[in-house]
Amino acid sequence: MFAGPRGGRIQVTVLRRATRWDEVVATLGYEHLRRHSLRHTGLTWFADAGVPVHRLQQIAGHTDPRITQRYLHPDMKALQNDGNLLSIHLRAPNRSPAPIGQIIENPLRPKSEGIFLGRADRI
Repeated sequence: MFAGPRGGRIQVTVLRRATRWDEVVATLGYEHLRRHSLRHTGLTWFADAGVPVHRLQQIAGHTDPRITQRYLHPDMKALQNDGNLLSIHLRAPNRSPAPIGQIIENPLRPKSEGIFLGRADRI
C-alpha cells in the first residue's frame, strides 16, 4: 500500500523496524493488532471518502475486485440507516420514483458517515 523511496513496495521487515510496530502496540496494550489490519482500515477509509473500487483495487495491488471488496468494512450504523431510509420510502403514500440523476438527501445519515462520505445519494 505504501511505496518506498525508489518506487517499489516497502518490505514488511523494513516497515516493522521503521515504525517499531511491536513495541508501540505492546506499550499501548494492543498486542492483538496486526499491521495487515491497517490495509483493511486504509482501504475502508478510502472507500468511505468516495474512491471507486477499481482504484482501490489498484492501490491494494489486487487483480480481482472481489478480493478488494473483502477488505472493505462498511459502517454498520450507516447501513442500518440506509435500510430505514428504504422503509420510509416504501411506506410513503403515493410515492413516485425520483427522476434519474436527481440528488436525494438522506435525512437519516449524517454527511460524516457511511460508504459515500460527504455525498448525497444519487438515484
